[in-house]
This record gives sequence, C-alpha cells and structure tokens, in this order.
Amino acid sequence: MTSATQEIRTGQSRAGSDVPFYVILSVIGGTYVVLIVALLVADVMYLVGWPPKEQPILALVKPILAALAKPEIRYSIQLSLISCTMTAILSLIIAVPIGYLLSRHEFFGRNLIDAILDIPIVLPPLVVGLSLLILFQYAPQPLREAVVYQIPAVILAQLMVACAFAVRTMRATFDQIDARHEQVALTLGCSRFQAFGMVVLPEARRGLLTAGTLAWARALGEFGPLLIFAGATRNKTEVLSTTVFLELSIGDLEAAVAVSLIMVAAAVAVLVIARIWGTRSLTV
Repeated sequence: MTSATQEIRTGQSRAGSDVPFYVILSVIGGTYVVLIVALLVADVMYLVGWPPKEQPILALVKPILAALAKPEIRYSIQLSLISCTMTAILSLIIAVPIGYLLSRHEFFGRNLIDAILDIPIVLPPLVVGLSLLILFQYAPQPLREAVVYQIPAVILAQLMVACAFAVRTMRATFDQIDARHEQVALTLGCSRFQAFGMVVLPEARRGLLTAGTLAWARALGEFGPLLIFAGATRNKTEVLSTTVFLELSIGDLEAAVAVSLIMVAAAVAVLVIARIWGTRSLTV
C-alpha cells in the first residue's frame, strides 16, 4: 500500500485549508442572525430615539409603561397569557398520544396522517382561520354563537397551528427513547398504561417541556387565524398580536412597537426555558 493511499484512508491528505469553507458558512448564517438582531435593535432605537434625549433605559421604559397604562392592552396581555397557556396544555394532551403512535407503531394510513398533521404548518395562517370560520358555519347555532368571535375562538385558532409543532416535537422525543425500556416493563408485569406512565413519560419530560414551550410561543405570535376566526374586538378577543395590528390601524406606532417588544421579551423568556430545561436535540 502506497503512502498516498494511506494518507487518503487516514484522512491526513488535505486539498487545502478549511478556513474558507467555514468563513463562507459563517457569512451566510451570520447574515441572517445579524438581520434578526437588527430588527430588534431598530425597534429599541425607534422608542428611545436617536440620539436619545434622556437616559436610554428611561426613554425605553416610558413608552412601554404608557402602553401598559392602557386598559385594553392590559386586557390583551391577560388574555394572551391565559389563551397561550391553555393552548400549550391542550397541545400536549393531543401531541403526546399522536407522537407516541406515530413513533412506535406502523399502521395503515400512517404516512397520510403524518402528512395531514403538517397541513397547519405549511398552510398560510389566513387560510387556517378562514377554514375554521367556514367549518363553524355548518355547526349548530348555539355552538357557533358560543365559539366564533368569542374567547374560545382565540384558543381554537391558536391550537390549530401550535399543536402541529408540539406533535412534531413529541414524535422526535419518542423516537429518541429506547423502546427496550418499555418492553422490559411489560415483561415485568406492567400493563401498557403503566409502562407508558411510569417509564416512557418520565423519559420524555424534557421533550414535554420543549413541546409545551414551543406551542406557547407559537400561540403568542399567532395572528392570521385569530383575525379571521376570533376577530380583533377590544376588551373581548384582543390578544397581543392583534393589539399590534389595532394600534397600527389607529396610527399609534409607538404603542405598537412597545407591544412588539413585550411580545419579544415573553417569547425569548419562554424559548430560553426550553433551551435550558428542555432538549436541544429535537428537530421539528
């Protein structure tokens, strides 16, 4: 065996430095990261003013406090917290069984169901809201009046999109859990329910946290289905995303930016929790 062949097989033969390769990747990826940061910096600079006429922190806090002083914005914050939390809980209730079945079992129509679950992700949000509105046109009138353009419509509109992300996360979670642990529990006399509750779910706790936080954050940013299916009625179905729209519609750009920063802060806090206590290895 020649020395050249040995070098190729041991990976010691290099055509050149790796630096240009990683520089190109860093430039491409870094451009997108810089753009995201630039968006946030632009919002802050708009509220503070440039150059700032007073202390930057004080100049930033003032418009946020002014926005929080509005009763309708306080109501939207309250409704957002309640609806997003309920959406996250419902998403987990739905995502756990679906993710488990898709991960552990082969059955007729599995690929079709898997594709159907991606529909809320790939469809334009406005189409999801419009489809919900049309669906409830065929519902009994008492049910339609209790849901459409009411608070339940807010939760249902958020759920339709957020749950799809939770399902993907839970399936990835169960895919990473060794099925042999569950089989051992079954051979030791556990029922399927006992093995699932005592073995599988404890091992999936990080994925549960990640799925819940992703569903919560996705529900917070939902807008299109809410506007169509729940409306944007102040002090009724108004959440933070529709607050931004309403403030823009009346020309209060400063309040709209302030609410946007509140949403950014909430989303970042939730995603940090997912990164720290959840798992980073899940793919959606």
